Amino acid sequence: MNKSVTYSDLLLLNNDVLTNIHQLIEYGADKIEIMMDGGPWNEMEELFETLSIELKKFPVSFSIHPPAWDINLTSENKAIREVSFTEYKKAIEFAGMIHADHVVIHPGFCFSPSFNKKQAQLRAAEYIKRLCEVARPLGVRLAIENVGYKGNALFNEREFASFLDEIDETAGYLLDVGHAQLDGWDIPEVIRMVKDRLIALHIHDNLGEADEHLPIGTGKMDWSKIINTLNENGIDCELILEYAPGTSLDELRIGKEFLNQRVFVC
Repeated sequence: MNKSVTYSDLLLLNNDVLTNIHQLIEYGADKIEIMMDGGPWNEMEELFETLSIELKKFPVSFSIHPPAWDINLTSENKAIREVSFTEYKKAIEFAGMIHADHVVIHPGFCFSPSFNKKQAQLRAAEYIKRLCEVARPLGVRLAIENVGYKGNALFNEREFASFLDEIDETAGYLLDVGHAQLDGWDIPEVIRMVKDRLIALHIHDNLGEADEHLPIGTGKMDWSKIINTLNENGIDCELILEYAPGTSLDELRIGKEFLNQRVFVC
């Protein structure tokens, strides 16, 4: 039995949302993660009602990735923090409308060594607790992603793995393996540490210097170690192919086949 594989529509950024969905289904998507960024989402609230009706007609389910650029829950500027919270809240409400099972949450970034990372972590925790209050009655989970690299990430691997200890189980982990590689994390060990609350993996590759979102096998990632860890620990998390804008859709089929041949269904 094949493992279900999710396609992110990041590689089709700035294109029409419904056209993207049709294309991803054509190329074998079992589920789709919708990236709410780029031109088509400029007036997102005006889209929600009509778009939710259309999305529920498709033979796939969805997860939601809120805007990723210009959003920072741990900004040193309170106004930016509050706007970021509001944008996440809108995305969660939209997820509820289309019965999406999770919304990706970036806990934030710390862009200057002059800023206090411990304070930033506390801010992230407080905002995520507030977002849990929005998500819980809608039946939507929050997938907290490791983001940032080269100094602007909020967490090291152990801090990330313990971050949700005091936070409602509405929130779980989304481990982005590309980001983890850039931060020098022991990815199999992090998977083992968070496995009881691991919702999904963002799957893409890189050459170790930049967040390139390359297809599987075109960078330096040791995929055998990651896949062995999933199989040996019986981890049945969601696998999301998240490739860079402009990547050929054929790479999604190749990536799905790669995973189906190697990841066992628990």
